[in-house]
Amino acid sequence: SPAATSWRPSATRTRTCEQAVPTATAEREEVAHHGLPVPEVVLLAETDQHDGLSTGQWRQRFTDLGPNELPPRRGRHWSLRLLGQLHHPLIYVLMVAAAITAALGEVVDASVVLGVVVINAVIGFVQEARAEKALDALVSMVRTEVTVVRDGLTARVPSVELVPGDVVLLDAGDQVGADLRLVGASELRIDESALTGESVPVTKDPVVLPPGTALADRTNMAYSGTLVTAGSGRGVVVATGSETEIGRVHRLVSTTAAVQTPLTRKLAHFSQVLTVVILGLAAFSVIVGVLRGEPFAKMVTAAVALAVGAIPEGLPAAVTVTLAIGVARMARRNAIIRRLPAVETLGSTTVICTDKTGTLTANAMTVNVVVAGGVRHEVSGIGYAPEGTFAPAADESVRQCLLAGLACNDARIVEDDGRWLPVGDPTEAALVVAARKAGLDVTDVPERVGVLPFSSERMFMATKHADGVVYVKGAVERVLDLAGLPHSTEADELAAAGLRLLAIARAADVEPTEEALRGNVELLGLVAMHDPARPEAIEAVRACQAAGVEVKMITGDHPVTARSIAAEFGITDVHARVAPEEKLRLVKQFQADGHVVAMTGDGVNDAPALRRADIGVAMGKGGTEVAKQAADMVLTDDNFASIRAAVEEGRAVFDNLRKFIIWTLPTNMAEGLVILTAILLGAALPILPVQILWINMTTAVALGLTLAFEPREPGVMQRPPLPPSLPLLTRSLVGRILFVSAILLACAFGAFRWQLSAGASLEVARTVAVNVFVGAQIAYLVNCRSLDRIRPRTGPNRWLLVGIALTIALQLALTYVPFMNRLFHTAPLGWQPWLVVLALSAVSYVLVELDKWRRALARSSAGSASA
Repeated sequence: SPAATSWRPSATRTRTCEQAVPTATAEREEVAHHGLPVPEVVLLAETDQHDGLSTGQWRQRFTDLGPNELPPRRGRHWSLRLLGQLHHPLIYVLMVAAAITAALGEVVDASVVLGVVVINAVIGFVQEARAEKALDALVSMVRTEVTVVRDGLTARVPSVELVPGDVVLLDAGDQVGADLRLVGASELRIDESALTGESVPVTKDPVVLPPGTALADRTNMAYSGTLVTAGSGRGVVVATGSETEIGRVHRLVSTTAAVQTPLTRKLAHFSQVLTVVILGLAAFSVIVGVLRGEPFAKMVTAAVALAVGAIPEGLPAAVTVTLAIGVARMARRNAIIRRLPAVETLGSTTVICTDKTGTLTANAMTVNVVVAGGVRHEVSGIGYAPEGTFAPAADESVRQCLLAGLACNDARIVEDDGRWLPVGDPTEAALVVAARKAGLDVTDVPERVGVLPFSSERMFMATKHADGVVYVKGAVERVLDLAGLPHSTEADELAAAGLRLLAIARAADVEPTEEALRGNVELLGLVAMHDPARPEAIEAVRACQAAGVEVKMITGDHPVTARSIAAEFGITDVHARVAPEEKLRLVKQFQADGHVVAMTGDGVNDAPALRRADIGVAMGKGGTEVAKQAADMVLTDDNFASIRAAVEEGRAVFDNLRKFIIWTLPTNMAEGLVILTAILLGAALPILPVQILWINMTTAVALGLTLAFEPREPGVMQRPPLPPSLPLLTRSLVGRILFVSAILLACAFGAFRWQLSAGASLEVARTVAVNVFVGAQIAYLVNCRSLDRIRPRTGPNRWLLVGIALTIALQLALTYVPFMNRLFHTAPLGWQPWLVVLALSAVSYVLVELDKWRRALARSSAGSASA
């Protein structure tokens, strides 16, 4: 074994009994406790495997190392998180605009601009207040009570008091409190699924293993946070706190940065480009105006109006509300969203990295075949609920076989809040469930009077009962050998299908010993079980694949088991026996290849990858709290089918977001162009900064948000996901924005000039221009229900009608309420200007529909030419 020095707390201040080296990673590479014989482990730990540490030794080590717990999470102070919401290019422009406006004496205008900034900051702060709790969940997970031996005496102590060198006793039902090198084990089995992904409890043995043995195959180790399901054992603590395997996951989670969503990245890039353009146009307008002889202060005011007009102030709030509506829709389909941007990310997902156990499968050992009396019986039902049937129907041979499995058994099943759960070994619990399906119960089993426990050497278990019958269950080869029978081809076929096999037998009037049973055993049958695939998940995987989303299996389970389940789903890309670091590395690699990655998982070992993925998906029923807190989305039914539903809803949300963006940007561009045109012509401004803010904020809420309620268009799962590299605005959409901006510019500026030429006051002309803008926006809103079809394929949207009615009411108030006239520099209108507003709105609607018809013809012609 590798060389190692003895434990020296004062010199190294490390939590492990390993060689003192610079990093924990190096320690694990140079010295592996599973590769050391027990005497060497005990020597390194400076302990006694029978009497444990002395009280003095424990006190000194506890003083040097501190409690056996994970470091608490350190979050940013709330004030820093609030200030962080102002770190955005467009927000900087708005704050500068507010400052300049205030300096020029326009206090009301400045207050309105600052109000917009504050509203956006509060919305962002509330979102971020849902702070990460993954590390807190890890800390609580490793706190338990353990049985420790010190000074030769046994005591129950909190796990936080464990130190390297402590000797810990393990019994069924115990949670392991630290990483232990086992020095003794009696039929010890530990459920490590949360840490390794192994679907069945692992049988433990103190035997020395090769240093390079994978985590899931280290049968001589017991790891912090795992659960003892059967047997007993004794181990020496070799790592505590952050140096345990769960501590290593803790470090991975704390050092793994959550990535931005595709929409967030695209909006950030768009904002940067827009900021540069706005500042450039503002500077250009000031220079042109000054060169034309206009006062500098007047030009600065005009530049502020241009900047305020070009900024889509309502965009952050609209995005938040649209995502929130998506959250509500997903919740109705068993997907709980923990972070809003995850809604849109689902629609952009190109790769789903799915765990096997508990996601594609039920995470419940289930008997699906019983071979008895020479007949193969298929058993229906999934999980531990005693509901299912036999085909053909269970006969007496099946009942006798399952009665033996129920008798030779230490497990049971219990109902808790509508869920059936196993108590004891999952394999034995599966036998209990199968017996219940056949109409048997523990009351049918005679009293047990003797037992031969299962052992890894014996490979079978036997129980003797008051009626003199001995029941036996165990590995097929061992039970057939006891019965003196040849090898079973039926067993080979079932094993080849990836099933876990048990042989069940009985004997009469003998003692439950291997010698007495040999040659006296009657084989009752074979029982085959596995962790079954969810039928609805199979369909969901195929639906995702049809939608162009790659599905890859990444699991810590055995390769044979993983490949067997993958074949049922048609998944060709399988990664088995994967450690937490490897899951994280795979996710990073897929992201580096340009994919938007969704990662599913339920265990502690999944937490780092869940946090790193573009969207982490945790299981709500069977998942650990660690996984849930690291994830962006939690499935309430632990079902891959809900991921498919969430992807569908995510695509609908993305469609609606894009509709909103395509609807709002032409208004902002046209407002800026109206100001710039007035400056270039040396004319009065058609709209003022405060009027621009009114248009942007009221229409974004009353009109734009109604697009968030648009029903999803049919066929969203029959198209491939949009490439992550595709910009937020494609060439076609940019063309649409420029076209509509030109219409709005012509209508608003033309109406303004027409009113002035007709002798109207400046306030009246500006009021007409504002109403033309809003009227054209209402018309364009109806256009945007479908971006490329003249008639939308979605159902009715009653909120759209409500929004239009509300907008009309607000515009009437802006036009006719006196205090609104004073606040926003507007004036009442006669009936003639309203005819102009209606006519121009109708013209804008018709022009956009004609443009959609022209583009549809162009696409049709291009498709015919390519065919």
